[in-house]
Amino acid sequence: MGWMGKLIGGAMGLAIGGPLGMIAGIAFGNLFDRANVYTTTQDHSIPFGTDSSMNTQQQSQMIFFVGAFSMLARMATVDGRLLPEEQKKVEEFISQDLKLDPQSRQAALRVFNAALTGGGTFDQFATQFYQNFAHEPAILELMIDILVRVAAADGSINQDEDRLITVAAKIFRIQDSLLASIKRRYGTIAASPSKAYAVLGLQSNASVDEIKRAYRKLSREFHPDSIASKGLPEEFTTFAAEKFRVIQEAYDTIKKERNIV
Repeated sequence: MGWMGKLIGGAMGLAIGGPLGMIAGIAFGNLFDRANVYTTTQDHSIPFGTDSSMNTQQQSQMIFFVGAFSMLARMATVDGRLLPEEQKKVEEFISQDLKLDPQSRQAALRVFNAALTGGGTFDQFATQFYQNFAHEPAILELMIDILVRVAAADGSINQDEDRLITVAAKIFRIQDSLLASIKRRYGTIAASPSKAYAVLGLQSNASVDEIKRAYRKLSREFHPDSIASKGLPEEFTTFAAEKFRVIQEAYDTIKKERNIV
């Protein structure tokens, strides 16, 4: 979690601004005394509270990290209260899907808990997230995938959760067909003839050329190295790698079924 450790002493809330900056400030603001605490980088002592070394990628990483757990907090409390089963779904996502180390797990829960009591709406969080990743459709799709995955962890998506996911998809400019294919991956709507086609965002009658184009596009966009270069925090690389593996397996399944060479 090196990137977070580097930023934790900076004025991260001020750096990213907006409602997500406010949540970051609530989550991490009490971890340091800006006037007295220092961190050492190579041979230089840098006062915590200065973020001059914060580059664009680090800012994007922070927005993704804070945005993801802030939106999950709003989804978990969409009916006005946090139920134990909703808390459990988020904690299982953190430990089982993301496989976060203890420090990253603590940071994720700090953001989640800060968003439970802090200001800002789901729509505002999603809008700021979109503004940062508007030109990175793979990152936006990955965030929708996370929301659907967590919502469906108990076997179904309730009406309120589905409403928020739809709101996020509209803000992110995600097409209805793509949202439907993401839901099919997790079995939350009627199953398609083949889950493999849904993973590639296709219907089972897609042509061979369409299948190849979809596979090339997705494998390029969701390659872990490509995703990481666009601002994905290192804590989410395991999740991205799993999505990339599913894309590969789906294409292999279709190739065998259709005798594609």
